[in-house]
Amino acid sequence: MPHDIDLSRTTVWTRRYGDDAGAPQGPWNETIARLLGHRSVRAYARQAPPPGTLETLIAAAQSAATSSNLQTWSVIAVDDKDARAALAAIANDQAHVAQCPIFLVWLADLSRLQRLGTANGARLEGLDYLEMFLVAAIDAALAAQNAVVAAESLGLATVYIGALRNDVRRVAALLGLPPGAAPVFGLCIGYEAAGAAAEVKPRLPQDVVLHRGRYAAHDEAARIADYDRILAGFSLRNEMSNEGWTKRVLARVGSVAALRGRDALRAALAALGFPLR
Repeated sequence: MPHDIDLSRTTVWTRRYGDDAGAPQGPWNETIARLLGHRSVRAYARQAPPPGTLETLIAAAQSAATSSNLQTWSVIAVDDKDARAALAAIANDQAHVAQCPIFLVWLADLSRLQRLGTANGARLEGLDYLEMFLVAAIDAALAAQNAVVAAESLGLATVYIGALRNDVRRVAALLGLPPGAAPVFGLCIGYEAAGAAAEVKPRLPQDVVLHRGRYAAHDEAARIADYDRILAGFSLRNEMSNEGWTKRVLARVGSVAALRGRDALRAALAALGFPLR
């Protein structure tokens, strides 16, 4: 988010939740305002970030929480044009994968622990289980989000690329991944292209996702209907459609075909060295 944007509570809250949402009282600072102002950006200027930016972002990433300090993630900065083009093709031909100055592929990486066990003559049986893949994927996500927050604080824009999971075996081959390492998503980083600014995309009302004491969904349908209206307005202004959230959900997960190959992810992960017992 640009540094000169309005960071007032009312403005930022309205952008995130819609014109009808009243901003509550409570703690507020620039960090919170910038978090609420996050946008996914898919058009990047050619200008490269200053030297040392990548290393700074990775330091921020490594400062995220990690389960038992196992640090079960790695990241690959992909600079090669041919590799970028191939990754863009895997990700449904998303041009910004090739266009952005920095493209990172975040890995759930148990291979480092496997090598540690081998070096110490130990069979690390726990690595074969679903729990450890989940730990690694969560570690990678936490680290990446730290990098995103750091990047946006520097005036950079970002967008996650989950579509790399369309073909994790192909991504692994392109990047030379060892057994026990798998791509979980990509991340574009760079300066937003001039004239490409988009609105903050509204989210579900807080009372749909925030439950107090016990899970309660009794008013969910009505609140989602309200959100459908808000998101349809956003879509019409920014995407030349009038789709609400319900229609998008049904299209995205309504069929196996909509998973775009990710229905085979379990078998693909097994082939990459994750038994997932």
